[in-house]
Amino acid sequence: RSPRCEGPFVGVNCAALPAGLLESELFGHIKGAFTGADRNRVGRMELGARGTLFLDEIGDMPASLQVKLLRVLQERQYERVGESSPRPFTARVIAATNVDVDEAMSTGQLRTDLYYRLRVVPIHLPPLQERMEDLELLAQSLLTRIGAEVERSLLLSPDALQQMRKYDWPGNVRELENTLRYATAMCQGQTIGVEHLP
Repeated sequence: RSPRCEGPFVGVNCAALPAGLLESELFGHIKGAFTGADRNRVGRMELGARGTLFLDEIGDMPASLQVKLLRVLQERQYERVGESSPRPFTARVIAATNVDVDEAMSTGQLRTDLYYRLRVVPIHLPPLQERMEDLELLAQSLLTRIGAEVERSLLLSPDALQQMRKYDWPGNVRELENTLRYATAMCQGQTIGVEHLP
């Protein structure tokens, strides 16, 4: 890890928030910047200083914010909403999207210049149905996390794993996680069986 990225990992889902709220979430705002801004608020860019800013679903970010983000990446500084003095931007940026990037650029959904500014080390992650060899490891990792949350040690029976391998997982890892959460709720013991799967 580079010394520049020794800080926290901060994520934001760009598709989950409306444009105005997303802007404040990313950049922060000062008191009085808009109706309801009754105090200064630190944004994710500042929270991720010297760390990593993860922009999930970047392909769904509104066009107006894509322009602002491009400027931040080019100039390595930003301003809080309602503020005029620039602040340094020191985070590493990781962006992810589930949209077809070429199509999104051709339709104008994703700015081409922003894409190429972000595309330093591209990683294409195929859908879960194309990498079923990862299913068991992913399921075990998710069960460990879910088990810690519910304070239970959880296992997946060989039959349940075999059944899960027959499914094509259109919702990918998120669907796998929700399936395991459901199975955890249905299972009273430690071992999740076929009967516990949705």
